[in-house]
Amino acid sequence: MSYIISTAREIAPHIKKGQLIVLESTTYPGTTSEILAAELESGCNLKADKDFFLAYSPEREDPNNKDYSTATIPKVIGADHPQSLELANTLYSSVIQKIVPVSSTRVAEATKLMENIFRSVNIALVNELKIVFEKMGIDIWEVIEASSTKPFGFMPFYPGPGLGGHCIPIDPFYLTWKARQYGVDSRFIELAGEVNLSMPEYVFQKIEFGLDKEDKKFSTSRILLLGLAYKKNVDDDRESVTFKVMELLTKQGAQVDYNDPYIPFIKPRREYKQFVGKKSVTLENIDQYDIAVILTDHSTYDFEKIVEQSKVVVDTRNACGAIKSNKIIKA
Repeated sequence: MSYIISTAREIAPHIKKGQLIVLESTTYPGTTSEILAAELESGCNLKADKDFFLAYSPEREDPNNKDYSTATIPKVIGADHPQSLELANTLYSSVIQKIVPVSSTRVAEATKLMENIFRSVNIALVNELKIVFEKMGIDIWEVIEASSTKPFGFMPFYPGPGLGGHCIPIDPFYLTWKARQYGVDSRFIELAGEVNLSMPEYVFQKIEFGLDKEDKKFSTSRILLLGLAYKKNVDDDRESVTFKVMELLTKQGAQVDYNDPYIPFIKPRREYKQFVGKKSVTLENIDQYDIAVILTDHSTYDFEKIVEQSKVVVDTRNACGAIKSNKIIKA
């Protein structure tokens, strides 16, 4: 919230009558009406929805998705005054094909949280099922593929090493925090968060299993992590699971390197500062590592070649699903 508050205080003295201010940051219901409005009003001596106009419109984007652009993704807008809503509609409809107006800023704020919580909960579900089915000798990926043939009542979600990016791992807990102010425990949301946060530990266990197969200890092992970005074919490493896996391995004394064609080196960051400056290594020497761990399935990776040249491959993304090899450990 400090970023929203500081921005409001920065722009407040410059607000003129008749201007429209729109918040797009993902946040809890009530931020626009309770926090932003008060900060702006106190800094400019004008009244929201009377002297200037206020609205909320959450961002919707999917980096590297070629099917949707800013102009073609429907845009939700909410305001607490009819004229504010009309002005927001006029602004966004000039560049976006479909506008979805809702009755208040709180509804618009809740919309974005619901979208991200929906994903978080369903990803947690398939992550948990992955572990359960593995114990039964069942491949979760084959189950998902078969279930996806149902033309109604099912939407495929896919397991992974945990959640990354600046939205899904964080946003659901905005609502959890706000719900407590109303005396409500959002147990379902919190449980999904716990499941997703536990997945790096599960990957760590799979790496440990791979080292045992090679009769290696962490303290004498070299491990290569493939992919630092939180999702394939992007250069965004915010909240990337790779950092957590890297931390778990280095704490055990392993020598850990990473490769990512989109991220040549680790830039300054708030967390995992011990890895800042670390550079992406080449794949030419992949055979010198005891284990290669696929954490991001970039399209540029030749997975057949990776499996061929590696001693052991821990695959968290089913990137090697079509490859038959006893070197592969699914995680």
